[in-house]
Amino acid sequence: MPELFAQLLRQDFSDIDAATASWKRLAKALDDTQAGSRKRVTGPLHKAGWAGVSATYGFAAMEATESKLGTAELNARLIAVILDTLATKMRNAQRKLRSAVTDAETAGHTVRDDGWVEPRQVIDQRYHNDPDYQGLQQQANSSLGGFRARIDEAVTEAKSASQTAAEALHQLDPFDLDKRYGGAHAQEDVARVAEFAGINPKDIPDGQNPQQSKDWWASLDEERRQFYLAAYPDRIGALDGLPAPTRDEANRSALDLRLNDYALREGSLGYHDRYNYRNLATLKDRLDETDSGPPHKQMYLLGFGTEKDGRAIVALGNPDTARHTAVLVPGTDNQLDNYGGQLNRIDKLQNAAGKAAGNGEGVSVISWMDYDAPEIDLSVTTQGRARAGAEDLRDFTHGLRSAHEGERGHLTVIGHSYGSSMTGAADAGGAGLEADDIVVVGSPGLTVERADQLHVNPGHLWVGASTDDFVSNWTSGLSLSVDPKEPRFGAQRMYVDTSGHSGYWDDGSQSLDNQGRIIAGLKPRPGPSR
Repeated sequence: MPELFAQLLRQDFSDIDAATASWKRLAKALDDTQAGSRKRVTGPLHKAGWAGVSATYGFAAMEATESKLGTAELNARLIAVILDTLATKMRNAQRKLRSAVTDAETAGHTVRDDGWVEPRQVIDQRYHNDPDYQGLQQQANSSLGGFRARIDEAVTEAKSASQTAAEALHQLDPFDLDKRYGGAHAQEDVARVAEFAGINPKDIPDGQNPQQSKDWWASLDEERRQFYLAAYPDRIGALDGLPAPTRDEANRSALDLRLNDYALREGSLGYHDRYNYRNLATLKDRLDETDSGPPHKQMYLLGFGTEKDGRAIVALGNPDTARHTAVLVPGTDNQLDNYGGQLNRIDKLQNAAGKAAGNGEGVSVISWMDYDAPEIDLSVTTQGRARAGAEDLRDFTHGLRSAHEGERGHLTVIGHSYGSSMTGAADAGGAGLEADDIVVVGSPGLTVERADQLHVNPGHLWVGASTDDFVSNWTSGLSLSVDPKEPRFGAQRMYVDTSGHSGYWDDGSQSLDNQGRIIAGLKPRPGPSR
């Protein structure tokens, strides 16, 4: 106690501040190195099509190194948070101590070098037999106990902070570039550090209000944002309303942790985990391919999951800055193992819209597969899955509006097959999708009986159906409500020149061209006159 009192009273925190700053710089350097590896090494090699046995081992080694860089960054950031929090707690304790000492001395007490507060002597002890002596002494020293308690409390706070910080640092598993960690280990460290720093994960919004999420993120300083990104990437990445680059960074970190978990347990994975491991690794490779490309061709991972058949949300181009944004909602039998087809479609749509708008860099197209798309069974004939995912789709498009920078952009939602039913259910409920245009192709029905039951202007609801699309021609108008092709429904027809249920994105087709024109805010071209 005496030694701690003297140390705390005079302590200079410049050394701990310097150490904190150094760990922060290291964390940033590790983050930059990881991003640079993806952009200048892994990405270009994927894009160049490097293949074969050497490529398999080479990519595995590079991706493991990138993952370890991420682990090192997290640990460096946790150490910085511990040191920063320790300095804050120690400074608070020092202020309390100095205040207590100053108040005691102002009241006439002497504070010894060991922190003990001496009682005041208001009457010479030679007069201790005086009847008033005891009362006067007690009155003069009425605050003595309080001063001593305040000093004890300040020193105890400092001691507790120091011990807790030391234990938190000790429990962090020392990182190096020979280790690879899974998410469970990282989250144990995060929980301990967050508790010490007074960071409550319950403060993270629940995601039900995109504008609230945006405002919460804007209220944080950069250091707190970086901690949340490193500590809770899965939760930050899921928040509609946050900037796309932020969500991408968070979700890629969460993806790396998930892949690390699978890699550590590879020999004992069950069927579902092996399925997810393979498909998430493929998704990561596809994302890495675009990291070295031009900005409008870079992909942003806005969400992913492994529930049931898996889910993913990927944007091609930054929707926060795009003048025109489209959201493609896939339909029946879409899942993680065939998600590459959806990424090919958004690439084609972006090219078509960029051509129509005259500026491909101002277009972002998003594949939104964030619902349990039905398989080819009875579930495809009911409205259950469309209604179950409708609110999530609304939250997503509202989040796009909240996160967009500058003047309001043009938003189009495209629903294919059962995805059109999802789109209809989402736009019919709540405040709708806030879409300027909605396009449905190969639709079995929009879950409503008339176009004016949707929030979108019926004049901007476009229906495309090929003459031999079995879904649009033979299932529409049954269990998923009125056939949207019918004039009585009240929508606009979009000319298509492709065949089948999945040909709407064929290269060089007017079907694709017309979708691009609508995304760009233009009207589709009519078909040839008869």
